[in-house]
Amino acid sequence: MQKRHDPIEEGQQAYQEWRNNLLANPEYRAIYEEEAAKKELWLQLVEARQKAGLTQMELARRLGVSQAQVARMEKRGYDAYTLNSLRRYIQALGEGFSLDIAVRWNRPQKASNK
Repeated sequence: MQKRHDPIEEGQQAYQEWRNNLLANPEYRAIYEEEAAKKELWLQLVEARQKAGLTQMELARRLGVSQAQVARMEKRGYDAYTLNSLRRYIQALGEGFSLDIAVRWNRPQKASNK
């Protein structure tokens, strides 16, 4: 009996192989991790605001900015955070909220002269 052709399963397997090969390269892995961290931060901010029981408008009032500015900070892919803006955002949430930031810096590897 011939195995049934499943294009979805084949696509998932092909993607997994491609991803594993990409992440095996230290330079690409560093870029991937940096981008993944950015994407996670916006989500952490949204979840923290929701846990505080605040709308974007309420948080904006506490920060003294527009609701659109809060929405921009909470937008997926936003990467113009400053330490000061993050500190103010967390303080505006109220008691019991904190933010731990890990900075990863990878030195470019020198090309060998072989």
